[in-house]
Amino acid sequence: MRIEDTYGRLLTESQMTDDLKEIAQELPTIEKQNGRHQCFRCGSMIDQKLWKLSEEVLYCRSCIRLGRIQSDQKLYVIAQQDFEGQEVLNWKGSLTSYQQQVSDGLIQAVNEGKNALVHAVTGAGKTEMMYQVVARAIQKGQAVCIATPRIDVCIELYGRMKEDFSCPISLLHGESDPYFRTPLVIATTHQLLKFYQAFDLLIIDEVDAFPYVDNPMLYKAVQNAVKKNGNTLFLTATSTDELDKKVKKKEIIRYSLPRRFHGNPLVVPEIKWVSKIREKIEKGRMPNELLKLIKKQRQTHYPLLIFVSEIELGQQFTENVKKYFPEEKVGFVSSQTRDRLQIVEEFRKKEVTILVSTTILERGVTFPFVDVFVLESNHRLFNKSALVQISGRVGRSKERPTGQLLFLSDGTTKEMKKAIKEIKGMNQEAGF
Repeated sequence: MRIEDTYGRLLTESQMTDDLKEIAQELPTIEKQNGRHQCFRCGSMIDQKLWKLSEEVLYCRSCIRLGRIQSDQKLYVIAQQDFEGQEVLNWKGSLTSYQQQVSDGLIQAVNEGKNALVHAVTGAGKTEMMYQVVARAIQKGQAVCIATPRIDVCIELYGRMKEDFSCPISLLHGESDPYFRTPLVIATTHQLLKFYQAFDLLIIDEVDAFPYVDNPMLYKAVQNAVKKNGNTLFLTATSTDELDKKVKKKEIIRYSLPRRFHGNPLVVPEIKWVSKIREKIEKGRMPNELLKLIKKQRQTHYPLLIFVSEIELGQQFTENVKKYFPEEKVGFVSSQTRDRLQIVEEFRKKEVTILVSTTILERGVTFPFVDVFVLESNHRLFNKSALVQISGRVGRSKERPTGQLLFLSDGTTKEMKKAIKEIKGMNQEAGF
């Protein structure tokens, strides 16, 4: 390991050499507060009865995958160093006046040492709106990280940033190549547990997404990863209770953008009654109402993305679609699909014409002309946030700013109603 690759990294005893220990700062592994023991790395409360190696030695089971830490050892950090400042922004695009206001606001917030939330609709161009604040930080020789909960979003973001920024970029997730120190890091939020006071600017994208939302361990990771005088920016299409409280307390500044980059309104979901969806799919059949809707949609030749709640249902439904529509190229993706990225790319190129997906594709991916159906939209897994994000896949391009968006179910839930209300509310805020 190169010594520069240890800067700002939270290292365990087993990762240290004697030479590194000489220049590293020691940190506790487990802290005692009010009679309770807490992991320094992930913030978890230690179960003193079960999480122990001996009567004297405790360890943290919550973050053990990152390397075991125990109470009779130390954690170590070698302070982050500044980079050589450089001009790195290659992007040739331009921001709309609405996007520019948000971009300028982020730069101002960072200059004033404040944290900020960007609450912008799906397809508003959140990625492009953070380009200037990221480029300015790198120009000053600072360390920047953009973290997001989902691997797929990370990979997509990495591809875009590589095209638009000329500096080296490190991509970090559970299956990525080993870390190497760069001015810009793109990582899953879990990877932040490996850093300590490393970043001058930390941007958390998709803050409403699982597994980040309502996860105290990942909130602790964010807190640890940013420098004491650094800034944290949060990006989301559906805000969280946690962030709304911080906005009310004026702990963070909120910037809102209810308008998509192409200036058209969000597509509002239409609820369609389809009875006994699961029952018929599991028997290898297709509900009549659903069959008619798919046939009608396929006459348009636009790609069709169909969301399902569970992997097994999705696999069975995919087989049914292949049987009823033998002339279509049908694909299925979930968190367990090995060649997921390849299938998604084939769908983007229209080589796959109907793609069935779990919520793995609810966010962070753009398909220009797509129509979207949500099967069993009244399923408990389809909460408001998921439904808003899924809806946001439709109408993302200038070439086709509209599209068909159907919630298919045999009942309406509060979450469905809340999602539709939020989408309509954003359109109203944008003046539509």
